[in-house]
Amino acid sequence: MKHAILSCTGLDKPEGSVAREVTIRFADATGSEIICPVLLNRAPARYKKALSESSLIVVDGCSTRCATKLATQLEAKVERKVLVSDAVKASGQPLESTLSLGPGGLTLAQTIVDELVRNLNAPAVAAEPVADFETPTEYLVVTHDKFEFRIPVVDYMFNENDVWARVLDGVARVGISDYMQQKLTDVSYFDSPKMDAIVEQFGELGSLESAKAVFEIIAPVSGTVVAFNGAVVDNPALINEDPYGAGWLVEVKLSDWPQDHELLLNPAAYAEIVKRKAAEE
Repeated sequence: MKHAILSCTGLDKPEGSVAREVTIRFADATGSEIICPVLLNRAPARYKKALSESSLIVVDGCSTRCATKLATQLEAKVERKVLVSDAVKASGQPLESTLSLGPGGLTLAQTIVDELVRNLNAPAVAAEPVADFETPTEYLVVTHDKFEFRIPVVDYMFNENDVWARVLDGVARVGISDYMQQKLTDVSYFDSPKMDAIVEQFGELGSLESAKAVFEIIAPVSGTVVAFNGAVVDNPALINEDPYGAGWLVEVKLSDWPQDHELLLNPAAYAEIVKRKAAEE
């Protein structure tokens, strides 16, 4: 499989300089085509053949995610994404403050490239779901103008960040609410957490992206990631089609459910949150 790589321009931040360096080194190492973001935005037909025949790698410098937003707008199919600012945090070493990369920035760029090359054509493997949940059949319905937002009545708990948890045999299945999937509109990418990652309640549990926004999945529970939904990785539209069923995201083996439960909302309480949020938009 051929690859193409798209990065932000990186003109005003050290992280952007790393993104550009990653792009150049990755292209040199793999023979991949570099996609110019300016040309892609102004004349997308220029890269139509490359994007149809190649697997796309996207590299962003900072959380603005300019390259990701561009790829999403053009409905490009993305195999992998890199956020340099996250890589900086993970390394524990701050970047030099200059736009010309010093030893630390160059080392980080090569580390990112090495990881990308190792993982080429090796997509993350989703473990089989641990819990066996039935699809909900009873819902509360919050109505606002022409919109209706469904909230399952039985077994679901929510945080105020529009993420639900459903618990069975010490495992929580996690997803986003109907309200949030409608707000995001067409979800185009699910950045899943790593298997065996340890997450704290209200910590980050991956992210979702649409043309409208990047949505961080705020964990409703604490524990260890034991599965994520590979079907959603391949087809993020499942989140919009069935957010409480086939569009679930992650399963977490619980570490402190009694305490986590105290900080979550039951369906009726979450319905009040949805009413307020919908009215404020």
